[in-house]
Order: sequence, then structure tokens, then C-alpha cells
Amino acid sequence: MLPVPNCFKRTCKYFEGVKWFGKEETTERIICKAFPNNIPSAIAYGDNKHTKPFPGQGNKIVFKKK
Repeated sequence: MLPVPNCFKRTCKYFEGVKWFGKEETTERIICKAFPNNIPSAIAYGDNKHTKPFPGQGNKIVFKKK
């Protein structure tokens, strides 16, 4: 089970929750509109508040309170 990510605690508008990946859906990842494959740990669990696009993000979606 994954720890509760900062995105959820901060009530980000773009946070989508947990998605199961893998051949047998054995890997859980936290996802959002900005990171549909996995939110980087620096944002999900670290000090990065994601107020600016993350390096290599691929889009310009940043934190927005619900």
C-alpha cells in the first residue's frame, strides 16, 4: 500500500488517485493529469509543491487547488 501523497493532502484539482500497472496489474502508481504514468516522488512525497512544470514533464499542468 502506498503512503498518502501530498497531492491528495493538498487537494490538487488534477490528482486522479492510484492506478494499477503491469501484466497482472501488480504495480500501483499514483497518477494525475500532469503525470499519467506516475507522479515523481519529489512531488508526491517530497518538498516540491509543483507550482512550476517539473523537468521532463511533457505538459504545463501544475498544482491547482480544488
